[in-house]
This record gives sequence, C-alpha cells and structure tokens, in this order.
Amino acid sequence: MTGNTRTGHGDLAVVIGGGNGIGAATARLMAERGWRVVVADKDVASAERVAAGIAVTAPATAVELDIADADAVEAACAAITAAHGPVTALVVAAAVFQDVLPPAQLPLEVWERTVHINLTGTYYANRAFGTRMAEQGRGSIVNIASIAAIGSVPVHAYASSKAAVVSLTLNLAGEWGRAGVRVNAVSPGSTLVPRVAERIKSGRYAADPAEFTALGRIVEPNEVAETIEFLASSRASAITGVNLVVDAGWHVASTWAQYGGVRPAPRRAGTGAGAGE
Repeated sequence: MTGNTRTGHGDLAVVIGGGNGIGAATARLMAERGWRVVVADKDVASAERVAAGIAVTAPATAVELDIADADAVEAACAAITAAHGPVTALVVAAAVFQDVLPPAQLPLEVWERTVHINLTGTYYANRAFGTRMAEQGRGSIVNIASIAAIGSVPVHAYASSKAAVVSLTLNLAGEWGRAGVRVNAVSPGSTLVPRVAERIKSGRYAADPAEFTALGRIVEPNEVAETIEFLASSRASAITGVNLVVDAGWHVASTWAQYGGVRPAPRRAGTGAGAGE
C-alpha cells in the first residue's frame, strides 16, 4: 500500500479526543485517507463540528464520550460497533494538562485527576476496543503520549501519566500481538494547537518553545496526525510496541544547551552582504 494516499479503504477509526487539537487534525486526515471516522469527545459540540466538517466529503459521525468513565467507554464501544461495524483503528488523544507547580503546591486532587484521565482513561479505552479487536483478529491502537514522558519537566502529574501511557502501550502490544492487534504510541513535542498558540502569544512560556528544537520550530498538528495515521494503517503492519517521537528535535537539542545550543544554519552561497557583486 506504500504510495497510496487512501489508506483506510473504508475501515472504521475511532478518535477519542477528536473534538480539538491533535485529535481533530487526526480525524480529518484519516477521513481524507479513506477511513470512516467516529469523532468521540467529552465536548460533544466540538466533536459534532469536526464530524460535520468531515461529513461533507467522507463518512463521519460524532459521539459523546468521557474517557474517565469506564462504563461509558464500554457502552460507547458497544454502541459504535453495533451501529458502524468492527472498529479497525483506535486513536486515544484525550488528555488533561496541569500548571507548572512544585510538588508541595500541586494539589493531590490535580494529581489524581490527571493520572486518572490520562492513564486510567487510556487504559479503559484500550481495554474496551482492544479486547474486541483481539476477538476479531485485527486492529491497531495509537495512544498519544508526550515528550514529557521521555524528558525531565516540571509538570509532575502530566509527565508521569504520559510516561505510564508509554509503558501501557508496550505491555498491550505484547498482550495482543499474536491476536493481530498492534499497539503503538506517539509522543508529540510542543504542537501549535490553539492552547499552545495562546500560551506563546500571552507570554506564559518563559521562552519560545521553538528555541529548544533542532529544527528551530515547533510541530504542526497535521505533522502529528500524519504519524498517527501511518501507525494506524497497514503501511505500518510490522510496527508494534514503539513510541514514535514527533518533536522537531526537542529531545536531541535539549542537551546542547550546555554547549551554547544547536548550531545555526550555515550561510548559503549567494546570500548576505555582497552577494551577487
């Protein structure tokens, strides 16, 4: 299937957290690539807007889903399967974030809520949909983690929950591999979703996140969506149990700070003062 831009061929994908950000970009891209898409989100109005935009050209529906509610996840899985047929791909992009706080100032209820939604909610979704995929002998799951899972950052609940999502992904890849189910993770770096764009504009970051990447820019949502759709598709048929980092080189550039940062691009011939003289 390499080179074929319509990779879904009518297979059914469920994107949890598809009402905004990376999830919405993924839902739109998967529809473009030939998937039938169910956009699931706690914010059902946002899910409906995304699904309505997709449905102009491709099959798409919206469902309300609170990933933190185990019974609701099981019920949604059963209802989606009954209405649309077997689910071939699951993308779990729903998550909550936290403020930058030292442990003594991080409320325990924030810790518990963050871990429950980001980790336990991801498990609920994987368990419900992955079990059915294993029974049908086919399926692919992509869990969205974060570069916070692989570095040291001052968001203790969020980073810990996302590191655990990576571990969960590896465990389930081993659990369901012989049943024909692949389970992978994607760890985005700072991505230009509305929330991040607003933080940059308002000065909530101490510095421009682009300054800390090897490529000198931050990631676009569609770049993450491309990676997710690839892992979900049969183009990645031999890939399972990986955490694919999409961070514009944040992880590799971060250790260069001690040496003055990554090198700037060299001056190209024919540019600058005196060029063409």
